[in-house]
Amino acid sequence: MQPARTRGYFGIGVEGVSKSANVGALLRTAHAFGASFCFTVGAGFDARAGRSADTSNAAGHVPLWRWDGVATMDLPQGCVLVGVELLEDAAELPSFRHPLNAAYVLGPERSGLSPAMLARCRHVVRIPTRFSLNLAVAGALVLYDRLLQHGRFADRPVASGGGGAAPVPSGHGNPVFRRTIPGWFPGAEPDDGPDDGEA
Repeated sequence: MQPARTRGYFGIGVEGVSKSANVGALLRTAHAFGASFCFTVGAGFDARAGRSADTSNAAGHVPLWRWDGVATMDLPQGCVLVGVELLEDAAELPSFRHPLNAAYVLGPERSGLSPAMLARCRHVVRIPTRFSLNLAVAGALVLYDRLLQHGRFADRPVASGGGGAAPVPSGHGNPVFRRTIPGWFPGAEPDDGPDDGEA
């Protein structure tokens, strides 16, 4: 099975999470969805304990950055930080337009993201559920929603069932070379018209 082709890149991480198994499960999910990087911020993550849930050995395939706090976070230039939190004024995930290049951050189920982290986020999204979800489950929903937006899939049919074939990637064909210098080019001879034949 071929992995889905998507545009842009993304990373996902946690702040203040102490349950290493939850972080390990999130890392495995990120690896499955094709994350470019993962990170922890002020988290007590024990890699050995995390491996019990990370059966894909994500840390061996996806870079993992560990920061002490929000002030030391150093994301790539142009990477938009998106918080995932159950806040009343947060954008609902089904209506959210994912940035092309993004880093998603989740907090512990009980306390959530810190005020400092929320202030650093350009966007905050909420999964429209009655109560908070398990960390890895919430991360999987966010990444799946991103995949639906930035991936290339066939449109859903009107009736129930699967869609057709995925759209063919756009192609530009072979390069076309001019045999004469275009007339608009300074110092060129007058041209009878464009010659788009291949050299």
